[in-house]
Amino acid sequence: MEYKDYYKILGVDKNATTDEIKKAYRKLARKYHPDMNPGDKKAEERFKEINEANEVLSDPEKRAKYDQIGSAYQRSGGAGFNWGEWTQVDLNDLFGGGAGGRRQTSTGFSDFFEAIFGNMAAGGGMGGQTHRSQTFARRGRDITRDVEISLEEAYHGTTRILRTANNRRLEVKIPVGAKNGTKVRIKGEGAPGSGGAPNGDLFLRVNIAKHPSLEVDGEDLRTTVNVDLYTAILGGTVEVPTPKGKLKLKIPRETQNGKTFRLRNQGMPKLNNPKSFGNLYVTLNVQLPQNLSREEIALFEELRDLREGRV
Repeated sequence: MEYKDYYKILGVDKNATTDEIKKAYRKLARKYHPDMNPGDKKAEERFKEINEANEVLSDPEKRAKYDQIGSAYQRSGGAGFNWGEWTQVDLNDLFGGGAGGRRQTSTGFSDFFEAIFGNMAAGGGMGGQTHRSQTFARRGRDITRDVEISLEEAYHGTTRILRTANNRRLEVKIPVGAKNGTKVRIKGEGAPGSGGAPNGDLFLRVNIAKHPSLEVDGEDLRTTVNVDLYTAILGGTVEVPTPKGKLKLKIPRETQNGKTFRLRNQGMPKLNNPKSFGNLYVTLNVQLPQNLSREEIALFEELRDLREGRV
């Protein structure tokens, strides 16, 4: 019969504390749980080994006996070890009359476990007669869904109606100042947990739809506004788009093409601090007149000559 090194299976030292064993078990059980490795037979067998090792090492009585067997096994060098001195069940029952035989035990534990701890029902102590199967409690998986909102909805805040994994109808509030990638958490509405563990959470991941004239830059907004040549030279006003409507921007005389104006507090509200705002940056695009008449061309020529001192 093959000796099983439960300490090696859990990756802990022989002097490991109960808490260290518990921590190692939980980490490995999560990694190799069948729900996390669907269809992977190797992971399933590894999970069984981990459960069995934990069954022994987390029980002080079983662990004490196992440590005695391990010491004796090491002293004998393995080959000359007297299994009959330590087994609690008939090896012939386990192996069908020969050491090379194998059978599936009723508990799902290995032949080694059954031979040594057969009368110590799993979790039941020395006098127990019934077995229990281990169920690993695992929190439900978190679920993330994408939701698209407009820039105006991000500015003012909005809501979305959705169906959860449990087919519940929920109205979810998306906060003022939400940005691309902002996650709204709905606790306990993810995938169901197993073994009595809680459900996972549902997350709505916000995506802001492209705006026709405004570009989001963190909490700031940027836009380009066309302005005619005469307004750029003589001064005037232009309308600027914002999430709360249009406002008028005063253009000074002789403003150059590409000039950028900063409008304080006209950007996006800050997430979790909606009374504080970013800025709006407005870049002017001066448009030259086209399809000039003869009179207009003559006036521009006169202006050119005047600028060059010819007149």
